[in-house]
Amino acid sequence: MPELIHECVVSTTDAAGRPHLAPMGVRYRADDRVLLMPFKPSTTLDNILATGVAGLNVLTDTRVFAGCITGRRDWPVSPMERLCGVRLQAALRHLELQLESVSDDPQRPVLTLHAVHTAEHAPFLGLNRAQAAVLEGAVLVSRLRLLPPEKIDSEMAYLQIAIDKTASPEELEAWGWLRAAIAAHRTRSPA
Repeated sequence: MPELIHECVVSTTDAAGRPHLAPMGVRYRADDRVLLMPFKPSTTLDNILATGVAGLNVLTDTRVFAGCITGRRDWPVSPMERLCGVRLQAALRHLELQLESVSDDPQRPVLTLHAVHTAEHAPFLGLNRAQAAVLEGAVLVSRLRLLPPEKIDSEMAYLQIAIDKTASPEELEAWGWLRAAIAAHRTRSPA
């Protein structure tokens, strides 16, 4: 059976306290442990190794996911409650994570972090189909250099059905950012 991966936004700060946000799939473990596997090189990895701290943000505002993937990383943050770092103000729930161990890898080191604090900020009412489509679209956009254009086109066409049927203005905005990123990538890349 495949391992469950939960899509969240990881918030980190550099040594000077500047925030950085990155959508990331995370794996929950027993005893309040969380596994992160950021690619090398990445700002998220550098920040966690420098500070030993990360915030894990659970949210349904898919604009944050699509925004971070398309270069819109300026989302309101607040200080975390127990650790020195930030959390997204849009988070329904956040976990404050302390780095425990690093298993190095040339591509994707495995970081084991311990949740020292969890806070609920708003109820989770569930996802609509458009929110799920935006998340899938953001994953596709993050892999534009890896996937063939016809794969991107067929997946986006299928996801468009959920957008057309269930999208709110927020999901439409996020979807537009993703579509624009695909178009811009193709303009820059030779055919």
